[in-house]
Amino acid sequence: MEKKAWKKKACRAGRNLRGLGVAAGIMLTLLPAGCKNGKTSGERDYGLDKDAPVTITAWHYYNGIQQIKFDELVREFNDTEGLERGIVLQAFSKSGVDELADSVDAAVNKKLGAEEPPDIFACYSDSAYALDKSGVLADLSRYFTEAELSEYIDAYIDEGRFDGSALKIFPIAKSSEVMIVNKTDWQKFADVTGVTLDELSTWESLVEVSARYYDYTDALTPDIPNDGRAFFGRDALANYLLVGARQLGCTLVSVDADGVAVPALEKEVVRRLWDNYYVPYVKGYFTSEGRYRSDDAKIGRLIALVGSTSGASYYPDQVTLYDEYTYPIENVVLPVPNFEGTEPFVVQQGAGMAVLSSDEKTEYACAVFLKWFTETERNIEFSVGSGYLPVKKEANDFERIRERTDGQDGDIDGTIYNAIRVAMDQVASYELYTSAPYQNSSGLRSEFAGLVESGAGNARRAVMERIAAGEERESVLAQYTGDAAFEVWYKQLEELFIRVLADGVK
Repeated sequence: MEKKAWKKKACRAGRNLRGLGVAAGIMLTLLPAGCKNGKTSGERDYGLDKDAPVTITAWHYYNGIQQIKFDELVREFNDTEGLERGIVLQAFSKSGVDELADSVDAAVNKKLGAEEPPDIFACYSDSAYALDKSGVLADLSRYFTEAELSEYIDAYIDEGRFDGSALKIFPIAKSSEVMIVNKTDWQKFADVTGVTLDELSTWESLVEVSARYYDYTDALTPDIPNDGRAFFGRDALANYLLVGARQLGCTLVSVDADGVAVPALEKEVVRRLWDNYYVPYVKGYFTSEGRYRSDDAKIGRLIALVGSTSGASYYPDQVTLYDEYTYPIENVVLPVPNFEGTEPFVVQQGAGMAVLSSDEKTEYACAVFLKWFTETERNIEFSVGSGYLPVKKEANDFERIRERTDGQDGDIDGTIYNAIRVAMDQVASYELYTSAPYQNSSGLRSEFAGLVESGAGNARRAVMERIAAGEERESVLAQYTGDAAFEVWYKQLEELFIRVLADGVK
């Protein structure tokens, strides 16, 4: 697929010279003609007054290095743009995505013990969809011109549009997925077996490589039979299922013109998904033991994974075995595999920011922050420091990021840097996929992935118990991975979709 050509759109006039020197390492952003203090000539200020600043509260889910970078930029905003415009932003982390969504729901619905609701908060489309049904989200499109919105990657803006035109979620930093491989242990395996990294480009060949790795590690301890190790693991299993189905030409759940969820469980597509995750998991080629696959990588339970670019900072640079032996590793970042003979798709994810409906001045103050935060060089600054992808078209240029980070290599984790590079290539050359929100869409994602994960995990444990009891490995595996086993599992899947989607099923 040819890479998409994006025209760089930036106004060359009206630089805000007062911004120079405010924050070391952050380049001055180009503003539209006639700009002063971040405001376009003729733009309404909705009552903002720097002598009587409005305070806005933001909730997010960033932690670790991501929270550090976000907090740095919030302080910079308050000291510069916010000071000039009369806006004070107070930001609070709610620990994680689920905790954040629960806190917002409790605040909006005034549940017992809930905090006062925020003015602006990070959210995914499924939680925003539920809030929007209650009419509590502001339409941000009124505070942005079409020219301004055209500077952002189209798919990122489209994801936040509800009811055709209303913009309810604004992108500030996105993520996708990449494959990360422990190259140190991979090389030992490759030297013996002759495998190459190119063989990790499709799900089918990944399964074959994983089988060879299981046999290779099993042979390392000939006195212990069936002791092979898993090669691969995957975070966000729902992404494999939904994006994989899309690669195979099927949208498992679509939304009709009335907003009703319409399932399409094409059996051949589901079988191919099952064959390339459930089956190798039961055979011991794949695993998922810790909370995240990076946890499994840290203790040598696998050497390859697919995970979010925003999680790249958590991938280990050393492996600890048996709680006593630790050794350093080098990592390599690769594209996410696709199914053989299909057009490449990759997930588009990462929460945007939504604003609760209030008064125009408060809503506009939130929009001012969003514009400021997503200015090209500033958004690149956040991305490089956090593993997220910038949201403007001109910012998704790896050479620009390379220039921005030139001479700072010692401050940049190599895995983050390479994850951004690979993800940007995917964003430019793959089709981006995000599922449309519908009633209980997050519940379906969770239960669908759980049915695969728990089913495969239970089957794996049963297989190992029976083998340990003396039964022949291949005979036992056939009972859990053959046609009859798939038919039972597929029936469970159909029942799950009907139950979770309930009245949304046609």
